Amino acid sequence: MQLDLATGWCHGAHHCPSPNFNARPEAEISLLVIHNISLPPAQFKTGKVQEFFQNRLDVTEHPYFEGIAELRVSAHFLIERDGELTQFVSCLDRAWHAGVSVFDGRETCNDFSVGIELEGTDDQPFTDAQYDTLIALTRQLQSAWPAITPLRITGHSDIAPGRKTDPGPCFDWARFRSALQD
Repeated sequence: MQLDLATGWCHGAHHCPSPNFNARPEAEISLLVIHNISLPPAQFKTGKVQEFFQNRLDVTEHPYFEGIAELRVSAHFLIERDGELTQFVSCLDRAWHAGVSVFDGRETCNDFSVGIELEGTDDQPFTDAQYDTLIALTRQLQSAWPAITPLRITGHSDIAPGRKTDPGPCFDWARFRSALQD
């Protein structure tokens, strides 16, 4: 994979553009936020995350979908269980992944962050393939935006405590951080 700095799109990722984004304010990208998602919950490789981020989710297909039907959200990236990488929003644009959030005293984290969704749940371990892709992608992002230091990589739960729990206790932060140092 290779991140194109001129466009903010990653070559080697499947592109699935979402309408749920807007222009970033004049803010340097300096934060990486790790999330998890699965639709329906705890079901994988359904294609429903892609439909959700594109506002194409058929709410009649599952009772859970009715509760999220009105949401307009996106992330920059999704890493599926097999390590497949999908990009929804250019890194140069603001994806709608963090919601009401604060990091290091600064609110509205979408303004200065990149959001990566891992296909999964809070209570299931992530796969080796997901860690491999996440590590490679994180290195690309850090190379493009050196302000994304190890101390500026966080979970959704850390920037929206009490509101969000992802990526959850099964995300192996030690493994991820150690691999970034290799």
